[in-house]
Amino acid sequence: MTEEPIKEILGAPKAHMAATMEKSPKSEVVITTVPLVSEIQLMAATGGTELSCYRCIIPFAVVVFIAGIVVTAVAYSFNSHGSIISIFGLVVLSSGLFLLASSALCWKVRQRSKKAKRRESQTALVANQRSLFA
Repeated sequence: MTEEPIKEILGAPKAHMAATMEKSPKSEVVITTVPLVSEIQLMAATGGTELSCYRCIIPFAVVVFIAGIVVTAVAYSFNSHGSIISIFGLVVLSSGLFLLASSALCWKVRQRSKKAKRRESQTALVANQRSLFA
């Protein structure tokens, strides 16, 4: 049994194929087809978590931040100001802070959009109630 009838039964969109042409050293043309993934397929594959990136970043940011603190503390405990390990520690520390800040910013933006959606739905509900009682 082929895969095509199953996709049609489930109502999944057919994947478009992107073709790339390459020339081999022997002057032969090789055509490679790569399936393009739609947004619906991406949501199905990730379980709808593509908009919750800030939740995934937080654990990695905390680990990177702690590693940066440790490396910087070790570097400065040996009074190696300006050495490679102290610079590396500061880079890791700052990248951990950057990841935490970007995660907080994404969370804040997401909360604002949720509030706006809630406000819109409440406005529609109130307008619907007014039309019922008018």
